[in-house]
Amino acid sequence: MVGGGQLARMTHEAGIPLGIRFKLLSDTPQDSAAQVVGDVVIGDYRDLDTLRDFARGCDVITFDHEHVPTEHLRALEADGIPVRPGPDALVHAQDKGVMRAKLVEIGVPCPRHRIVADPADVVAFAAEGAGTSRSSGAESGGGFPVVLKTVRGGYDGKGVWVVDSPEEAAEPFRAGVPVLAEEKVDFVRELAANVVRSPHGQAVAYPVVESQQVNGVCDTVIAPAPDLDESLALQAEEMALRIAKELGVVGHLAVELFQTADGRILVNELAMRPHNSGHWTQDGAVTSQFANHVRAVLDLPLGDPRARAPWTVMCNVLGGDYPDMYSAYLHCMARDPQLKIHMYGKDVKPGRKVGHVNTYGTDLADVLDRARHAAGYLRGTITE
Repeated sequence: MVGGGQLARMTHEAGIPLGIRFKLLSDTPQDSAAQVVGDVVIGDYRDLDTLRDFARGCDVITFDHEHVPTEHLRALEADGIPVRPGPDALVHAQDKGVMRAKLVEIGVPCPRHRIVADPADVVAFAAEGAGTSRSSGAESGGGFPVVLKTVRGGYDGKGVWVVDSPEEAAEPFRAGVPVLAEEKVDFVRELAANVVRSPHGQAVAYPVVESQQVNGVCDTVIAPAPDLDESLALQAEEMALRIAKELGVVGHLAVELFQTADGRILVNELAMRPHNSGHWTQDGAVTSQFANHVRAVLDLPLGDPRARAPWTVMCNVLGGDYPDMYSAYLHCMARDPQLKIHMYGKDVKPGRKVGHVNTYGTDLADVLDRARHAAGYLRGTITE
């Protein structure tokens, strides 16, 4: 697995019961997965020679991020190394412009968008959206605000700007990279459809979840999404499965969605790896996203994605001013013996994802309260 973050850490954990020998390419020995994996290579994934040396002897290569250069992945395939997902699929998660063009080609609903060259181009894009937006159905107030995204490299709100004027539109272009302009969709909530697909075409879909963001970072995931119309949930699952098939995805695919006020869904982002919106599956599904990702990249039969309980809630634990989270275990575990805590071994920094908690049960209000209390107590924002 290329990438030493928490996704690699949890994927490695899922492979242990199957006796999978796991090799890791990590940036540093302190990375989350490097702390627990036995076979670790320290190196730069952007260097082709490093990748080739790492890949020797591997049966298959997979990832915990989408940042490996596409041309390097093609070189590995030319060397006879199976890469899953392959570069032809992964480029749609690496490049937002490529992703949007492909989704439009296959008829998947997306926000209105365009690659823009400079602030003047943003103004022209905004003007085109003045009046009633074709996709959101909302009054756009002259076209602004507009969402600007770097075509490559953004995550967790990084590389994303919501601009309200031509003056604010200048900032994204200072990095000298291509920029995608999108309408700001009038959505009522964010959803995520998680699916897994194997090389021989078997695919499974997890229940559609609601994903709640705070300052551009996922805070809470509720599975399944409350009060989601059954037909809309089915549409989201079918859309995600179709995207996985059309793009040739092997492994886990997360499709982040907007649910609009008029009852439609639009694709926001794609991620071709285990995803934050699927962390609830560790304790809330028969087979976790991590276990199914391992099965998929090894072309093994996929496991049951159904939920174990009526409700499961995942809350991210973000770093705050309280560095010693372990001392909070006594309170959290005593208060809720069913609580599941997953920590990543990271140094605590304000706003940094350092772990998550999962709760489950039959009463949504209770399950939500338990998860949010535990996450807050671990962070230090709740003290009783």
